[in-house]
Amino acid sequence: MKTPKQYQFIIQLGRALHVYGVPSYKIQIYLSEVSKLKGIRASFMDTPTWINYVFYSEDEDESYNHIESIPPGGINLGALSQTVEITNQVLADEIDFDEASVRLRLVYKQSLNVNHLILTLAFALGAGAFSLLMGTNLISFLTACLMGAVVYALTYLSTKYQFLSNTLEALAAFIVTILIGLISIYVSGINMPITILSAIIIFIPGLAITTALEEITYKSLVSGSAKLFDASISLFKQFFGTILGLSVLPLFVSLNFEPVNSDIPIWLKHSGIPLLAICLIPIFQVRRKDILFGVLTSVIAYSTTVLLSFSGILLSTFVGSIAVVLVSKLFSHITRSPSHVFITQGLIALVPGSKAFMGISNMLLDTPIENAGNLGSQVAYILMGIVGGLLFTGSFNTK
Repeated sequence: MKTPKQYQFIIQLGRALHVYGVPSYKIQIYLSEVSKLKGIRASFMDTPTWINYVFYSEDEDESYNHIESIPPGGINLGALSQTVEITNQVLADEIDFDEASVRLRLVYKQSLNVNHLILTLAFALGAGAFSLLMGTNLISFLTACLMGAVVYALTYLSTKYQFLSNTLEALAAFIVTILIGLISIYVSGINMPITILSAIIIFIPGLAITTALEEITYKSLVSGSAKLFDASISLFKQFFGTILGLSVLPLFVSLNFEPVNSDIPIWLKHSGIPLLAICLIPIFQVRRKDILFGVLTSVIAYSTTVLLSFSGILLSTFVGSIAVVLVSKLFSHITRSPSHVFITQGLIALVPGSKAFMGISNMLLDTPIENAGNLGSQVAYILMGIVGGLLFTGSFNTK
């Protein structure tokens, strides 16, 4: 049965928002608002792997149900911004459904075009930037950059081979651990735990865990619970790859987990946040007009938590998440891009995925990571602070 023409754009819009990584409850809110403004009675349910659309006739005697299976999407802030612009033009009656559908398909095709050289540099410098934030030394920074490039090579190959796609996180963690261990034979002073974490930081599901808790808080229980479990499994796959590598290495080399002193100035350590934010631009395909404001949002989020660190991790993170939402709304007004574009980039400076990984490492491997004794409570406080900030700013009730 052919989908009625008046519903085709709504279905295509839901698919696009899902693929570009928008939280499920926000997709449902947005589709409901668009349908209402176009005089269409409908209800929607988005989960990580499928979307259910139900459209009602005027007298509600009849309904049209469309169920579509869609794999979990990744974050693409540039395509999301363009999709919202197209939808706003539809709502303003500037373009019709047919033209909007053509434009959405064009946006999707453009999102598939990537510059592999730029992405390699982004993965490499992103890993190095995180190692700076962790307060490591120069040789660890350079090693992290090299391993970040290796991780992107594996990521690219995973798009070509199904086996690599299924095992990417664990395999990447394993290979990176082995390579760093072998490099440490010839180069002294590498902080192995931090360098391994920095190399795979792009896979650490801190933002995914935060999004899952956000959805559960909004009572989107099915989607939120599924995403939380998926993020937890992803974290353990990465840890499995790491611990497997650390189990294999002693067969060939003598591992040294002694603490390594940081020789990087404090100002260079804090420069890791703007550098990391810049590296995320090509990874998230941020539009050119949103680049500066996205970086500023990340810097503001991190600076707020640093300046308020004396008040405790819970309060500083809570205020930091409030600051992220407020400046995101301001930048959204200036650029006409969705505030979600900037909120996502800002929250990355706050999410505790790396602390969760270090906490597991400290518990099971007894590796000497500085201040790792209370990482479990730190992760809980950070998550509470972020979700609380989003809740009190009314972010849960906006599209």
